[in-house]
Amino acid sequence: MKMDKTVYMSFSTDLIHGGHTSIIQKAASLGKLTIGVLTDEVVSSYKRFPVLMYDERVKLLESIKGVEKVVPQTALSYAENLRVLKPDYVVHGDDWVMGFQKPIRDEVIEVLKEYGGEIVEYPYSQHKDYVKLERSQREQLSMPDVRRGRLKQLLEMKPLVSIIEAHSGITGLIAEKTTVLQDGRTYQFDGMWCSSLCDSTSKGKPDIELLDMSTRFRTVDEIMDVTTKPIIFDADTGGLAEHFVYNVRTLERMGVSAVIIEDKTGLKKNSLFGTEVEQIQDSIENFCVKLSAGKHALKTKDFFIIARIESLILEKGMEDALSRAFAYVNAGANGIMIHSRKKDPAEIFEFCTKFRAKNTITPLVVVPTSFNSVTEEEFAKRGVNIVIYANQLTRSGFPAMQEVAKTILTHHRAKEADDMCMPIKEILTLIPEDY
Repeated sequence: MKMDKTVYMSFSTDLIHGGHTSIIQKAASLGKLTIGVLTDEVVSSYKRFPVLMYDERVKLLESIKGVEKVVPQTALSYAENLRVLKPDYVVHGDDWVMGFQKPIRDEVIEVLKEYGGEIVEYPYSQHKDYVKLERSQREQLSMPDVRRGRLKQLLEMKPLVSIIEAHSGITGLIAEKTTVLQDGRTYQFDGMWCSSLCDSTSKGKPDIELLDMSTRFRTVDEIMDVTTKPIIFDADTGGLAEHFVYNVRTLERMGVSAVIIEDKTGLKKNSLFGTEVEQIQDSIENFCVKLSAGKHALKTKDFFIIARIESLILEKGMEDALSRAFAYVNAGANGIMIHSRKKDPAEIFEFCTKFRAKNTITPLVVVPTSFNSVTEEEFAKRGVNIVIYANQLTRSGFPAMQEVAKTILTHHRAKEADDMCMPIKEILTLIPEDY
């Protein structure tokens, strides 16, 4: 063993099997081995939410023979740790030669050139038993009792949680699996928004609370069946307080992480119509009764009830919005969603500033459908904790499908539409066969 040499490996796993211990032993034979453990935030944005948190994963790796030291790795990029530690060797499986991790590998090679380090790669283990173990971990993450608390954990872990709309199993898979590698970091959506608008639209129905809750719950089931990420459920007004209690219990039991209800009454009209249509805002007293009833119905501390304030939508003014926000928090709301249909985010920013001056803890939620020029980084600076992209998958799907249909009708064949369509093989790889 070359004790004068140093070796670096990176691990995200919370499941150690024979393939891992084998490559660790090979790495340790090259010199003193340091393992960089990806933090929980990095893992959750790169693969799946870890079953074991960072501290437990550190203990797991420290207990393996041959591991000299364990350090945190705060990005998917190795660059920062490599420039500090300057290991003689970086060891990895050959699975990153191609595919999503290739840019990370390329960066490692360039950093190693700076001081004369060397990359060592071993064949990646694809043993069927290891695949089964990984699948069992994924199945554990999808269990209701595990999944329900995921949103709460993410809010404790990250300054801002990113949520995108899903209204079917396939849109749930897109929300679950879409990943972007940028500047040595990976970005994924943290969870899904089950919207009444998108659920209704996907079924060809108007967005007037026409779909009953049993139908809405079936959509949630379809999404949960093929995904592991947390779900926030759009319950519109929540209905009667007596009904809301039962729906909250059902959602909590299903493993949903949060429900959002808006402080309006009567026949549901989409908020983006604002004062163009008749919309009635509930009284503070009545809405607080509904929130309190929902809170008392909960069996766990993992489920969030979030109050959506329509004051800015209905042009009731900033003071009304703030008064409602503080009252709703006192009534038990776990979060506040503030909404606006203006493209200028000034009133949203003003609300966040004034709310945070008195309340620094309660999560703030925004849905930037209109004020969509604001970046997540800017929202985080303003004290926002959750950003929901509430209808983009639905809105993008319709024009694409319409264009394909028109193209086929125009040319009386499908050839010209092929370039607009995803290859069937890619769709099949998106949909796993192990469910």
